[in-house]
Amino acid sequence: QVRLVESGGGLVQAGGSLRLSCAASGSIASIDVMGWYRQAPGKQRELVATITDGGGTRYANSVKGRFTISRDNAKNMVYLQMNSLKPEDTAVYYCVADYVNWGQGTQVTVSS
Repeated sequence: QVRLVESGGGLVQAGGSLRLSCAASGSIASIDVMGWYRQAPGKQRELVATITDGGGTRYANSVKGRFTISRDNAKNMVYLQMNSLKPEDTAVYYCVADYVNWGQGTQVTVSS
């Protein structure tokens, strides 16, 4: 299993942007699905976006048109570009490989 390390979280005002990065300790080229989930305080962890090894993407309705997931297999990196951020996007964001291998998370806080 590869080790996943997220970065790029922080505090941003509503309407702002952040770019999250997920660095894998090994090759992700053979990993079918890479994804981002998030968990807000008192809520269940929820899917944000996924990307397949073929580049197919899927997004939660709440982030469609604002977030973009991408992956760079050559660099073993996955990214989440987040634009037009809202206070309800505040959560810990987790990178996941094939829905079973999780990173430690990075905090995103959006102030109103």
